[in-house]
Amino acid sequence: MERPVTEADLAFEHVPETDQSFENALAKARAGERLTVDDAIELLTTGSDSDGIDRARKELVLEAADRRRAEVVGEEVTFVANLNNNVTTACNVGCLFCNFKDAAHTFERGADVETAGFTKTPAESREAVAGAVDRGIYEVTSVSGLHPAFALDEEHLEILDTHPNPKEVNYKPPERYATNPGTYAEQLSAMSVDGVHVHSMTPEEGYHARRGTDWSYEEVYSRLKDAGLDTVPGTAAEILVDEVRDVICPGKITTDGWLEAMEAAANVGLGLTATIMYGHVENEAHRAMHLKRVRDLQERVDGAITEFVPLSFIHQNTPLFEHDVVAGGASTDEDELMIAVSRLFLDNVEHIQSSWVKYGDEQGLKMLSCGADDFMGTILSEEITKRAGGGYGEFRSVGEYVEMIASIGRVPVERSTDYEMRRVIDPEHADPPLGPELGPKADGTPLLTTDERRVSADD
Repeated sequence: MERPVTEADLAFEHVPETDQSFENALAKARAGERLTVDDAIELLTTGSDSDGIDRARKELVLEAADRRRAEVVGEEVTFVANLNNNVTTACNVGCLFCNFKDAAHTFERGADVETAGFTKTPAESREAVAGAVDRGIYEVTSVSGLHPAFALDEEHLEILDTHPNPKEVNYKPPERYATNPGTYAEQLSAMSVDGVHVHSMTPEEGYHARRGTDWSYEEVYSRLKDAGLDTVPGTAAEILVDEVRDVICPGKITTDGWLEAMEAAANVGLGLTATIMYGHVENEAHRAMHLKRVRDLQERVDGAITEFVPLSFIHQNTPLFEHDVVAGGASTDEDELMIAVSRLFLDNVEHIQSSWVKYGDEQGLKMLSCGADDFMGTILSEEITKRAGGGYGEFRSVGEYVEMIASIGRVPVERSTDYEMRRVIDPEHADPPLGPELGPKADGTPLLTTDERRVSADD
């Protein structure tokens, strides 16, 4: 058995060294000039001619990004009322940064090991979403493991059932499993309740939904759109440089595949978001190259990307950490610079998101002064409709959003997924308790009652 790769073994072709100077890169950023990859490397490193981050230089980058944020979007901080309804944790791709999946074989009937994960039927997904829509959400977000029984639709199932080598295309028939996830089309149709916005089907899931066929991504995303899909989350991007992907997710979609799928989704009329997952084995050159590929994609899709979401790698309980490939995640300085340089570099993407799930409340708010202007969503857990007493997992109420955003002197705004619908909230004249108003059934009632908020998800 080969020894796992460790951090000390990594030698990349792309390294954070440039002929540019930090001072020149900063001057370009302040002047609003379009930045190059070398410019971004200088800003992310605060000067590639020295080791470590220079705190004084970092503050200059943050100030430039905050000014740019104010020029582009003003003082508003947006958020969306949403539900996370992930269909299954079953997956056998083996990404080394993931602590979400459960081995797909443990979901099979008669498995020796009882799975610790879950798979929902389309009916169960519909029940979870319907309950959340009644409470007032605008959006349901769904990102799931690559279950071997998942197929695009009934036609795709028939193709996979007759494939001469099912293992080659990562397929096992649904009857092998204790719970049948249905098809992607059935799940999307089930989640399309009363006009709720469905945000789902990452490029990786799009790849899974065409395996074993010669279908184009346009064909796949056109069928998904017909089934109820509204927008595509640009997760599965991780780092859009293949020498990094070969280390952290060797079985996953390639950089070119991700870009092809995203462009195809936009071509059939679907909106997009884009992400970066940083702070593992990559360096600042890779981060800068990633930003360039997102910016170039935005040019090709004519502005279909509504927001860019930097996601700081959470290393605990991941194979990368357990196998000593990484010693930890990004530092706070790196987090702040990633947000700031994203704002300065992505001059054609209007919104930069701060993830309170990744950064925590205090640091998440700090990011709103580093170039970010969106503060994620409520993330109403599907557990709400499943557990007696209204237990919840990760959740942020509208009232908390208003209080937190107002505390830093900014204007809270409830938004739609595409940012076209906006509800500005005046903290001084808003009567609590506050709830969402943009969802199909939203009427200003809080998503959770006071009693439900007191009950933890573990009770």
